[in-house]
Formats: sequence, structure tokens, C-alpha cells
Amino acid sequence: MPFKAPEVVRCPKCSKAVYAAEEVLGAGQKWHKMCFSCGLCKKMLESTTVAEHEGQVFCKQCYGRKFGPKGYGFGGGAGCLSMDSGAHLGNKETAMTNKPNYQAPPNSS
Repeated sequence: MPFKAPEVVRCPKCSKAVYAAEEVLGAGQKWHKMCFSCGLCKKMLESTTVAEHEGQVFCKQCYGRKFGPKGYGFGGGAGCLSMDSGAHLGNKETAMTNKPNYQAPPNSS
């Protein structure tokens, strides 16, 4: 029976081999300790502080800001209304605006 080497596990972030001494389990995969960090704030994560979205990992606070509910009463703090569109978090589409939505009167010429 020929020798068969064990399959090498690759880190999802850097695609390098992950060995047992440096592995961290999270989001259903094995990561390097230094690669297992939030995709936005770069904070080091643990299996209890991780939230995963489409293969990317985030800390729970950044995940809530980027993918959680938005608008009045959702994390604004002290009942404030924030006009933050989330552009600094990578959100591109938003329905929020501070411009009035007036229609022009019909032209009766």
C-alpha cells in the first residue's frame, strides 16, 4: 500500500497551508490565528465573537453595522436618527436621503 500524504488545509484568507499548531476553527473552516480577524476593523476574532457573511468574517459589532437593520430605533443610541448611509462600511445602495422628494408641477402651456 503506497504512502498517501494527508490533505493540506488552506486558510480562506491567505490561501497558505494551515498547520495544527497555528489553526483556529471558525465559520466552519480552519484559519491562521493572525488571519482570523474582522474584515472591517481588523480586530482579532474568537469562535464566540465571529459572524460570517458570504465567506467573510466580521466581529459582531461590525456585522450588525454592515448587515443589520437600519433606520430609526436600530442602534442609533439615545433615540437619535442617523443619516449615515454606511458608505465607510462598503454599503453602496441606500434609500436614505435628506433631500425632499417633490415632484415638479405639470407644465400647462
